[in-house]
Amino acid sequence: MSENAYRMMLVAIMAVLMPVGLFFRLKSLTGERLARRDEGLLIMVLLRLCGLGMMLGLLAFLINPSWLEWSQLGLPLWLRALGLPLGLAAVAWLFWMLRTLGPNLTDTVTVRKNASLVTGGPYRWVRHPMYVGVALLVLAASLITANVLIALLGIGTVAMQVLRVPTEEAKLVERFGDGYRAYASRTGRFLPRLGAHRGS
Repeated sequence: MSENAYRMMLVAIMAVLMPVGLFFRLKSLTGERLARRDEGLLIMVLLRLCGLGMMLGLLAFLINPSWLEWSQLGLPLWLRALGLPLGLAAVAWLFWMLRTLGPNLTDTVTVRKNASLVTGGPYRWVRHPMYVGVALLVLAASLITANVLIALLGIGTVAMQVLRVPTEEAKLVERFGDGYRAYASRTGRFLPRLGAHRGS
């Protein structure tokens, strides 16, 4: 397959992801001021720089893949093609998560004033399904582009999200107390806790 085929795969994923993400982001806007510095200045800056860098890398790949030839990986064609179903599965997962999370959605560790404890949908299985979805998207984009730079920036984005999880969970305990502790005891952070839902 030519690079054009892989570019079309990336376009297909982004064409579904962008409107879904934008819709739920706009729907969650309340005018409430969110304290993004609560996640720590270093994490706050690096997360956004890595995310922006990855988006710019993807844009460069879409415009002209030859611009990124210097960081190209020699992946088998079948492995690169696997990025499309993986990316679409990630978008479906994120849609489920965003629909379940509803007005609780934020882009930081701050818990909204009128937030409720969400334990349904994908939250029944893992406490941070958004980060799982982002990791799957990073993997999909890395496979499709077969590019080290995009993969490293994506890994940096996911790593910064993982590093802010303890702060995020501390905020949730502060807000929801024993309710969140009980929820955390039966769910995994990023992978389901085996046997936790048996008989439920």
